[in-house]
Amino acid sequence: MSLVGFTAVATVTLLLCVMTGPDRDDLDEFYTGYGSLSPMRNGLAIAGDYISAASVLGTGGVIALFGHDGVVLALSTALSLMLLMFLLAEPLRNAGRFTMGDALARRMPGRAVRVTACAVTLAALLPLMLVQLAGTGQLLAFVLGFSGAALETGCIIGLGVLMIGYAAIGGMKGTALIQILKIVMLLGSGLVVAALILHRFDWDPGALFDAAADRSGAGQAFLNSGLQFAGGPHPDADMISSQLTVVLGGACLPHVTMRMYTASSARQVRRSMSWAVSGVALFVLVVTVIGFGATALVGRSVIAGIDPQGNTAYLLGSQAAFGARVTTAETFLFTTVTTAVFLTLLASVGGMILACANSLAHDVFATRVQEMSPRREMTLARVSALAVGVPAIALATLVQHRSLQPLVTLSFCLGASAIAPALVYGLFWRRYTRAGLLCTLIGGSLAVLLLMPGTNLVSGSPVSAFPEADFNWFPFTTTGLVSIPLGFACGWLGTMLSGRRKAQEQRRHYEAVEGWILAGAVRRGD
Repeated sequence: MSLVGFTAVATVTLLLCVMTGPDRDDLDEFYTGYGSLSPMRNGLAIAGDYISAASVLGTGGVIALFGHDGVVLALSTALSLMLLMFLLAEPLRNAGRFTMGDALARRMPGRAVRVTACAVTLAALLPLMLVQLAGTGQLLAFVLGFSGAALETGCIIGLGVLMIGYAAIGGMKGTALIQILKIVMLLGSGLVVAALILHRFDWDPGALFDAAADRSGAGQAFLNSGLQFAGGPHPDADMISSQLTVVLGGACLPHVTMRMYTASSARQVRRSMSWAVSGVALFVLVVTVIGFGATALVGRSVIAGIDPQGNTAYLLGSQAAFGARVTTAETFLFTTVTTAVFLTLLASVGGMILACANSLAHDVFATRVQEMSPRREMTLARVSALAVGVPAIALATLVQHRSLQPLVTLSFCLGASAIAPALVYGLFWRRYTRAGLLCTLIGGSLAVLLLMPGTNLVSGSPVSAFPEADFNWFPFTTTGLVSIPLGFACGWLGTMLSGRRKAQEQRRHYEAVEGWILAGAVRRGD
């Protein structure tokens, strides 16, 4: 039934993309869907982009293995989206048009800004794409019961081609419809499974938590802070670094911020974000119950034995919720759960490929030509989707049997250390200069790329990407505690070194566009 469900979803979603795909010469429809989605649908699409497969499988696994620390991680994801809602959503919508490069170039026009923004977009999203693609093969192997590297590689290639098709054919509106379908299926099936788990414990969350602690092997430590980072030299600082990275990085990733440009007005973006935050908050409740239910019903040792990262905990918890005797209705429900996770993988990568392709076509290629025709730019965007997707598929086949946690962490660290400081400074600091912006993007990215190989996610641990090696020298699991302040410091230093004259010029230019950015006084296309 799972195979039938996967095939049906792939067919229906591809058909949706073909039916809603833009005309060959309509850039606004391809990049933003004309802003025609209602606030509810746009909000569900934002939540769908935000809740990736890494969120579903990874967060569920952390909750199942580490209890309290996993719940804090899940809450941090919701807090991150609230930060986007209250601080950045409206200014981003007002300043940008199609891409993050548009939002930054509103203040500091120039090809260098756009090209650097595109490079950081690719660097931040490519690791996440690899995680989703590699996870596709593992998910199908687990659900369908087959084994063999060749079959898993074939799944990655086939589904990767499908995801390229989503981005190239459907554009913004097509991928939005897939995200809406995904979030409805994911939350709907998850709510039913969470209800079944609570029913097994007489609707007493306390009994569920106690049973999970008993079968975790850690006792009450499972319900207290610090279990996840207990083996590190500085567990408290490590947890702060991890949460800070998620809060600042999660909502600033380009495939999430691009949804801000699809709202037709400031009021629409506020209402859309309200729906998105509500959807993510509901997801946090669902994944918490299913994660604790997996530990309580299956056992922490069994979950870790199947996957040391716990990525199968969400599915194991859903399976265990039905008990020993499974009815036809329960089999159908489990098929819905697996199909929803499968669709999450498809939709997440489709949205990321679209964000990268938009940035390549609009920020890099289109700016080289003085007047590029809409049809040619549309063709470039579709070719760019292919240019991004093919290397991602090839790299995913190479990393599929290694720990993928460093790649997830790398994306969030880049979002928090390079993109978040650039957006905050660019949208709100009057003296911010072009040199400061380039220093923020490049300096923050280099800090992450230099520090990440020294973490215990890469080496020095049995569950690291290279367990056979040990070049672990950085004391924290994530780089955020060091790289985030460095990103902000690079922007400040670059601005200060630009000189008083440049700072005054940027202040005057910012004052000229301040009404556009902060209040939407002038329409973006004007």
